[in-house]
Amino acid sequence: MTTVDKSGKPSKYEATLKGADSWRGVVRFGNPGPLLERLKPGDRVTATVWHRDIVVLSKDGVRQNSSEAPRDELQMNAAVGMLAALVAVEAFVFGSVRLVRPRDYEPFTWNPYGTQLLIISAVACFGVGLPAVWIGIPWWTVPLLVLCAAGLMHHRLRRRSAGGA
Repeated sequence: MTTVDKSGKPSKYEATLKGADSWRGVVRFGNPGPLLERLKPGDRVTATVWHRDIVVLSKDGVRQNSSEAPRDELQMNAAVGMLAALVAVEAFVFGSVRLVRPRDYEPFTWNPYGTQLLIISAVACFGVGLPAVWIGIPWWTVPLLVLCAAGLMHHRLRRRSAGGA
């Protein structure tokens, strides 16, 4: 493929490409570097296509992802999934206790124990999930860390409520 044109307003970076078989298209980028800022009209580049979109341009070993490149953000998906699972388990346990012991279901109530546990679960999930995205740790470590953090917070909450009674 041959680059024909590029324009670089501060918020708009794109390269217009022309192929040998009269194909023509515009590829958008989020930033000018490392490849886009070096290209000149007429340069030959190699394009990587995925699902009919150009996701990477490369020239002489320098590669740059386009705006269409898939993102690997599985850490936050794992954290949100863990939050959903923890909320589901909490609701299941509270409901089961109410069915089994309809008159004696304390402390398995939403106020204050359930609300605190829900807040702890959300803080644990996002407190682990966001740094996981920033650091780039593997997604499968997030559920383990969230469960450990939620378990420790739950244990601390139980100790505090048992000591205060």
